[in-house]
Amino acid sequence: MFVIVGWLIVMVCVFGVYIFHGGNIMVVLKALPFEMITIGGATMGAFVANNQMKVIKASMKGLGTCFKGSKYTKARYMDLLALLFDILQKARKEGLMAIEKDVEEPHSSEIFKKHGAVGSDHHVVEFITDYLRMMVSGNLNAHEIESLMDSEIDTHHAEEHAAVAALQRIAGGLPAFGIVAAVLGVVNTMGSVGQPPAVLGGMIASALVGTFLGILLAYAFAEPLAGLLEQKVEEAGKEFQCIKTTLLASMQGYNPATAIEFGRKVLFSTDRPTFGELEAFVKKK
Repeated sequence: MFVIVGWLIVMVCVFGVYIFHGGNIMVVLKALPFEMITIGGATMGAFVANNQMKVIKASMKGLGTCFKGSKYTKARYMDLLALLFDILQKARKEGLMAIEKDVEEPHSSEIFKKHGAVGSDHHVVEFITDYLRMMVSGNLNAHEIESLMDSEIDTHHAEEHAAVAALQRIAGGLPAFGIVAAVLGVVNTMGSVGQPPAVLGGMIASALVGTFLGILLAYAFAEPLAGLLEQKVEEAGKEFQCIKTTLLASMQGYNPATAIEFGRKVLFSTDRPTFGELEAFVKKK
């Protein structure tokens, strides 16, 4: 929603002021289709040539998330921490082997079903169960598991940032493609040098629209989307950091209530539930 609002503000301020100062909007509109095809086509071609298919798919998926609200809310984090509390509490009371079935068959586990917001998230469930499985096996110590967690989180971070980098390269290339479109317009104008001044003036104006569009699309549209996607990637990574901190605290001997407090502390302050809120929520669940 805010993306659309931001773009509307850009369009109103840029084109509104241009019209208010007596600019002829028809000159821009007449050149717009041709310049957009040139700039847009060149940008898309370079994007496809510059990226692997998995990065292209990730970029398209990432662009979709930019127009949706964030799912990483305080309520989701409370549900996540309550899930971790329940499974760690069961392991503490009944032994690690008691959670083996929950780990091996999370989709049929009552604990995961009870926390639907995160219990149905494939990536979250897989991350939790993979490391719980290692804890149950008892073959790895806390430092080894922490190293594995860091490697997996870094890999996930790199994969998600590939889409961000692809969009940033688009933003960096758009002004150049705008210049390409403008140069072609100037070449076309120079080939018509015998035309009356009024005609030549219109052709030069159309050529300059290419430069204008390249810069506008880069800094008002592509770059903001890349920045927003980067924020969403960082937000998604915070959830894995929360799980990692909680599980490691449990492995180091802290009780489940204290372990989830470790996890709560790594969350962003805007989404972090208070100690009282989390305690009340866990008791209620």
